[in-house]
Amino acid sequence: MTPRPLALSAGDPAGVGAEIIAKAWRALREDGPPFVVVGDAQLLASAGGGVKVRRVLSPKEALGAFAEALPVIDIPLLSPVVSGQPSPTYAPQVIRWIETSVGLALSGAVSGLVTAPIAKAPLYEAGFKFPGHTEFLAELTAAERFDGARGPVMMLAAGDLRTALVTIHTALLKVPGALSIEAIVNSGLVTADALRRDFGIKTPRLAVAALNPHAGEGGALGREEIEIIAPAVRALQDLGVDAYGPAPADSLFHPEARVGYDGVLCMYHDQALIPVKMLDFWGGVNITLGLPIVRTSPDHGTGFDIAGRGLARPDSLIAAIRLAAQIAARRDA
Repeated sequence: MTPRPLALSAGDPAGVGAEIIAKAWRALREDGPPFVVVGDAQLLASAGGGVKVRRVLSPKEALGAFAEALPVIDIPLLSPVVSGQPSPTYAPQVIRWIETSVGLALSGAVSGLVTAPIAKAPLYEAGFKFPGHTEFLAELTAAERFDGARGPVMMLAAGDLRTALVTIHTALLKVPGALSIEAIVNSGLVTADALRRDFGIKTPRLAVAALNPHAGEGGALGREEIEIIAPAVRALQDLGVDAYGPAPADSLFHPEARVGYDGVLCMYHDQALIPVKMLDFWGGVNITLGLPIVRTSPDHGTGFDIAGRGLARPDSLIAAIRLAAQIAARRDA
C-alpha cells in the first residue's frame, strides 16, 4: 500500500502537548513512523524549543516533509495561550483538531490517529457533551460491531500487560450499578477481537477481574461476582472466548500471573490504570478498541503544572505513535 502518515491531534494548547509532540518528532524523524500534526503551527513552533515547523495542506505532503520539519495542518487558535492556564476559549479549536484528524483517518488519508492529552473541564465549560476523548471518538466514527458487540472499549498497555475497562470515566460510587452481564460480555468480545486483529494474538486468553476484595468472598463482601461477573464469564466462554474469572484483582498483575493471560478485563478505571502505570509510568499507552480507525494516546494528562517549562517527557507519546503504526500495519496486512 502507499505509505501514509499518522495524524496527531495537538491536544490542549495550554498543556504539554506541543512540547512532547516536538520532542517526539525529534526522536522519530529519521527512522520512526511519520506523522502529521493537526493543530496551531505557531504554537508548535514556539513551544517546541525552536523546532522547525512546516505548514502542509495534506498528509501526503507531510510524508515528504517529515524528515526535515514537523509537518502541521494549521488550524490556528483564535486567542493567545498562557502555558498552564486552561481556558474554554480554546475549546472550539481543540474540538476541530480532533474532528479533522478523525476525518483524515476515516477517509484513509492517514493510517491512524494519535491524540495528545486534552483537559475535560474547560471543554465542559464550553458545552462539550462527552465524558472524554474515547466517547467523543466513538460518536464521530460510529463505533464498530463485532459479533453483536460494540466499541468503544478503553485499553491501557505497557510491556506485556494489557488492561481493558468495562466502565471508563465513571465515579467509583456508581460503578456497581453500571455493571451488567451485557456490558461485561460486550467489552470482552471487543477486547478479544482487538487482541486478535490489532495485536496478532491468534487465540487470546482473557482474565476477568473481580470487583470486590477477594472476589466477593463467596458473597460476604458483595454479590456482583456471583450475580453479574461469573455469569458474564460463562457467556463469554459460550461465545468462544478463552476467558476465566472473576479473579481477585490484587493477585492478577504480578509477573507470574501475567504469563497466564493476554489481557485483563477490569471493572473500573483505576483497577486498570494503576497496574499499567506501576509497570511503566512513562511508557504506557491508551488504545481505543472497537473503532473503525486506529487510535492511541499517551497514558497521561495535560501536565499543566509543568507546561512551558521544558520538563515534559515524550516517552508515552512516542510509544503511542509506534504502537499506532504497528496496529495500522496489521490492519493493512
